[in-house]
Amino acid sequence: MTQYETAKAFFEACETGKGWQGCKTYCHEGATFSCQADALRQTTTLAAYADWMKGLLTPVPDGRYKLTGFALDYARGTVVAAAEFHGTQTGEGGPVAPTGKSVVSDYAYIMQFDGDKISHMTKIWNDVHALRGLGWA
Repeated sequence: MTQYETAKAFFEACETGKGWQGCKTYCHEGATFSCQADALRQTTTLAAYADWMKGLLTPVPDGRYKLTGFALDYARGTVVAAAEFHGTQTGEGGPVAPTGKSVVSDYAYIMQFDGDKISHMTKIWNDVHALRGLGWA
């Protein structure tokens, strides 16, 4: 697979709640993660993030993405994905009882490669906007 194809397969697996088990084939063991959002401040590995995304789909079972951009910067070994997350909290397991509130939240993934696998991912996301939309903040 090319870096582009690997990033696309990882993005699909992560965003549809496959967790680390469904994502690890596309990543280096020990791949790191960063995000300047309080909701993810303790999340430092891509494994933990993939499992966090899987867990999010329990309180937000209709969670889905709309991809708005996907690009490879071959010279830097980086793939960037931009998307919108859409979902409504109708399930149990969130920080509060189901609110029935919906959100559309913009975000981006910057996936850095070492060879043919992802070694680090940065997420750019306004968690405050998303949490308020779901009625969690």
